[in-house]
Amino acid sequence: MSNVPDHTRKHSSVIHDGPSRAGARSMLRPVGFSEEDFKKPVVGIASLWSMVTPCNMHIDKLAVEAEAGANAAGGKAIIFGTITVSDGISMGTPGMRYSLVSREVIADSIETVSGGEGFDGIVTVGGCDKNMPGCIMALARLNRPGVFVYGGTILPGIHPDTKKECDVVSVYEAIGQHAAGKVDDAGLKKIEACAIPGPGSCGGMYTANTMASAIEALGMSLPNSSAQIAISAEKKADCRNAGAAVLELLKRDIKPRDIMTRKAFENAITVTIALGGSTNAVLHLLAVAHSCGVKLSIDDFTKIGKRVPVLADLKPSGKYGMVHLTRIGGLPPLMKVLLDAGLLHGDCMTVTGKTIAENLKNVGAYPTDQDVVRPLSNPIKKDSHLRILYGNLAPGGAVAKISGKEGLQFSGKAIVFEGEEKALDAILAGKVKAGHVVVIRNEGPVGGPGMREMLSPTSAIMGRGLGKDVALITDGRFSGGSHGFVVGHITPEAAKGGPIGVIKNGDPITIDAVKNELTLGIPAKDLKARLKAWKPKKPKETHGVLAKYAHTVTSASEGAVTDKYL
Repeated sequence: MSNVPDHTRKHSSVIHDGPSRAGARSMLRPVGFSEEDFKKPVVGIASLWSMVTPCNMHIDKLAVEAEAGANAAGGKAIIFGTITVSDGISMGTPGMRYSLVSREVIADSIETVSGGEGFDGIVTVGGCDKNMPGCIMALARLNRPGVFVYGGTILPGIHPDTKKECDVVSVYEAIGQHAAGKVDDAGLKKIEACAIPGPGSCGGMYTANTMASAIEALGMSLPNSSAQIAISAEKKADCRNAGAAVLELLKRDIKPRDIMTRKAFENAITVTIALGGSTNAVLHLLAVAHSCGVKLSIDDFTKIGKRVPVLADLKPSGKYGMVHLTRIGGLPPLMKVLLDAGLLHGDCMTVTGKTIAENLKNVGAYPTDQDVVRPLSNPIKKDSHLRILYGNLAPGGAVAKISGKEGLQFSGKAIVFEGEEKALDAILAGKVKAGHVVVIRNEGPVGGPGMREMLSPTSAIMGRGLGKDVALITDGRFSGGSHGFVVGHITPEAAKGGPIGVIKNGDPITIDAVKNELTLGIPAKDLKARLKAWKPKKPKETHGVLAKYAHTVTSASEGAVTDKYL
């Protein structure tokens, strides 16, 4: 007999209890329910396992650990699956259009299964980039006690000749080096073969690790879930503990929207900035906030960014990988530094049933001999690397990731491409020169459709040695692995009549990360005339999921969500 209070069975009791539900119970017996299990709260374990990508290839085993943890704590767990799309594999191809769409499908599918099956609590276990926000959006919509578990970071690859660490971004940058004649065919093959040694998400402070860290700061995962190696004993324990934590949340009736308050989102933004995280955090945190009913805007990133420094020297712009952060203690010591400095809200509730301050009370400092995370007195950048830009090129806003290593301002002449492939071909062919601002348009949420990431062209620019001499702007977005002078999320996008759609080759463009401006240097009357003459292109997709997405999606500045107008 379970000793869990009856109020913890609010949803499963509707499905399981009474003579009229005999059919449901009959269906559940062959999938593992005993007579006693029908008296227990049911915990859904959303497993994003698949062999599509190394980020998720081990999650089936982690889901079993979460199941065991929930069962041992007095619940009855049910594992179910949903999808993932590999950004690293689809990058630079039409397949990448499905990546951001997958966030919505993941959220929709977890909500659908959990609602349909009457789960009382949920554990979600995700790996690749869109898994994290998709899982949290579903938990917010359902508002049933739940915990997110990050599948963990990959170990770095080791180059057989140089013995240096490498990862997936090393491969994409090697493609540019190959085009420039700096790496031969054999050298490219060596990097390709060694960069991904096994399970886990891409190993820098790219989007997966950024979002895992932001979710921990948000309070929706257990302490240090974001900074564990995928194949470690610590990660298995994290899963078991998450399963048990859901039962405690059920007993105490602590739900996701009790945790994900306005203050919690401010904590998530603060930690993202301190880590030097991905621009995708802007897009995803806006989307999660929408699912929570919390008011959050792109301008909040500017307000918080004025007082929060970049402290972590992590890839892509830094020198260390996520594994190095795990080895010095993970995320909690950094959060303790931020809390002690008054930069975090310590009174925010978390899935431990304790506040941020309570979770961090006994956390020690990083080792004194490490330089992965700098002290507040010696930051990498004194304010945020995530810059929200406005101007006549982005009246609805744009997002830049500018570490300062490339400078804080860039002016150059536009070289315009309708889509990513044409831009990449030109970069690899040497047609993009120093002083160019590469413009990639009609890649927004509607125009793509799907808002592809531009890791291939940004990596090709870096690989050709043009990182400080060429900028790239787009109404698409960037991988967390992108770095350099890059601006994405330009709103309105070209497909919706935005100014990016009327830029011409040779137009002067200025990116200013001090004034936070993105400017097309032509007379206002000329821009007005161009916009008046602009005509929309025919939709690229007229049926299927991409067409449905383009028809329902909001702008990037609103999180590119698909349920706002319902």
